[in-house]
Amino acid sequence: MKHDVISTPNAPAAIGPYSQAIRAGNLLFVSGQIPLDPATGEMVHGDVVAQAERVLDNLGAVLAAAGTSYASVVRTTVFLTDLGDFAKVNECYGKRFAVRAPARATVEVSKLPRGAKVEIDCIALLEE
Repeated sequence: MKHDVISTPNAPAAIGPYSQAIRAGNLLFVSGQIPLDPATGEMVHGDVVAQAERVLDNLGAVLAAAGTSYASVVRTTVFLTDLGDFAKVNECYGKRFAVRAPARATVEVSKLPRGAKVEIDCIALLEE
């Protein structure tokens, strides 16, 4: 199956050997986004809410680069370094996925890249 790399300067460049997203048929697989400012490549510091907002902005930028939006997302995974932050992140998340909430898993992990407090990846269904 043919697949295409999706890339945008409006989201952080990959910090390893991976793509921001891959379109395979009518599916879009968006790599995990952490709270990096795409303009500077620096971490957004502050509380988990500030970080979650940046993560969701980055996710939205990659979706837009593929010609879609949050409305097409069918699955997400939310990684938190402290599950106690779930309610705060869920509030930010709910604003972006207000129309149709995708299936989701949320897990606590011991560490995330660059000391991030939150990372989110997703799968979206695209028009062919």
